[in-house]
Amino acid sequence: MRGNRPAPPPFGLRRGPWTAVRWASLDFEATGLDFERDQIISFGVVPIDGARIQVGEAVYQLVDPGDVPPSPESITVHGLRPVDLLGASTVEAAKENLKRALDGRFLVTWWAGVEAAFLHTLFGGGSRTWLKRAVDVRKLVLELEGEAAATLTLSGAAERFGVPVASPHHALDDALVTAQLFLVMATRLAASGKGTVRALMEAGPAPSPALRRPRAPI
Repeated sequence: MRGNRPAPPPFGLRRGPWTAVRWASLDFEATGLDFERDQIISFGVVPIDGARIQVGEAVYQLVDPGDVPPSPESITVHGLRPVDLLGASTVEAAKENLKRALDGRFLVTWWAGVEAAFLHTLFGGGSRTWLKRAVDVRKLVLELEGEAAATLTLSGAAERFGVPVASPHHALDDALVTAQLFLVMATRLAASGKGTVRALMEAGPAPSPALRRPRAPI
């Protein structure tokens, strides 16, 4: 039911400037990238109010994945082992905190299909519903840099645009890096006449008709 999901922002705000709305930069780490089986094990959310990052209101949480242990490949990426998740929040408790962090906000992501798929797993609604309120910062980079930037990871894009990276593949740091990169990209696109929420959502190459699962970056 919609009441159990984070409330969407008013639809009409899409026509307005990106600096006039509230955003939430979101990153998940998970047991793997099989969206029908795998579960999240941590999330980071960094609020952006207009064009200002609210670091003091950021949220980070470890999540118990239940009987789905992290795959060896995922552990290589994010470093979270089963022992590190002992005593972590239940999925239900994590959902409540995540709901509060995302309520009424547009989403900022890196590779939005991944976050949308896990949001659907957590809250339902279908991946497309979540994508309709999300800006994919990777696509903003492609809009500005062209297909030559298609191989850039989040850390690679951050390095190219002078955004500091402290702990790659830590959900909170990745959310913060994504938020900072979003401000850089959105500011540059606004200068070229693409300054509305809708323009940022529609930036980049056309979406694939099928959600392709990206390989875990190394």
